[in-house]
Amino acid sequence: MTLLKRKSIEAVASRRPARGTRSRDGAQAAQREEKRMTPRFAPVTFSEMEGVRYLHFGTEWVQGAMRLRKPDAIELEYAQQMMAWLLFLSPSAPDFHVTQLGLGAAALTKFCHRQFSRARVTAVELNPSVIVAGRSMFGLREDDERLTVREQDAWDYVMDGAHTGALDVLQVDLYDATARGPVLDTTAFYKACRRVLKAPGVMTINLFGDHDSFPKNIVRICEAFDDRVLVFPEVHDGNVIALAFNGPAIDVSWDVLEVRAKVVEDSTGLPARDWVKKLRAANARQEEGLRI
Repeated sequence: MTLLKRKSIEAVASRRPARGTRSRDGAQAAQREEKRMTPRFAPVTFSEMEGVRYLHFGTEWVQGAMRLRKPDAIELEYAQQMMAWLLFLSPSAPDFHVTQLGLGAAALTKFCHRQFSRARVTAVELNPSVIVAGRSMFGLREDDERLTVREQDAWDYVMDGAHTGALDVLQVDLYDATARGPVLDTTAFYKACRRVLKAPGVMTINLFGDHDSFPKNIVRICEAFDDRVLVFPEVHDGNVIALAFNGPAIDVSWDVLEVRAKVVEDSTGLPARDWVKKLRAANARQEEGLRI
């Protein structure tokens, strides 16, 4: 029996109404949050198997993982693909800023903080117990001049005007404990995600390819990002990583991307050349070169 099932970063134990939707009479503005509900969190639990520690929310569903001998590595394939923005952006500028919405087992946060010595790294997590677990069980460091972990609702973060045009990268992995699709999935939310990005900037997001939430999320992300969206093939039990682009158009040959991928692979250990192969195979009308 495999432990690895659907990925779900918890916002609340029972799903809240999607924010950013209009009331029936149209009076509510799309960006206005619904009446605040008191969060109810499932228990944070752990398991270990063959040298890997897993995060759970009281069920067998895996919420994140860490190989004990490589605590700063990214263990799960879908989480590695969340780093595919490295094919298009270089985190070498001193003001480079990458944010994760949904902390999970802190794999992306730890990796970015360790690997990119000049980048600012922010993680936004609503459940305080997940933050405690990250620091006590998954090796997440305390905040410093480059690392900030915020106990905050992801909706509030992207709707804050102070973050407009502030991020180079936004990595989105927001699910409730039932894993019935992203908790935040409206066009208004995805437009807000685009607003916080610089130009150029990239959002990566974890979706469920075998769930009925997938097509509506792809449609809404495409609406928010003017159809500038790429997807990976499914991994694990249906996880699909999508990339959405803000800023100038991209027109690059696959050969050039393969050269870039080798640089990324050599410097980070991530399987970047496999990313290029899978992106080329999974996206229609991109066979000769990537134009998006």
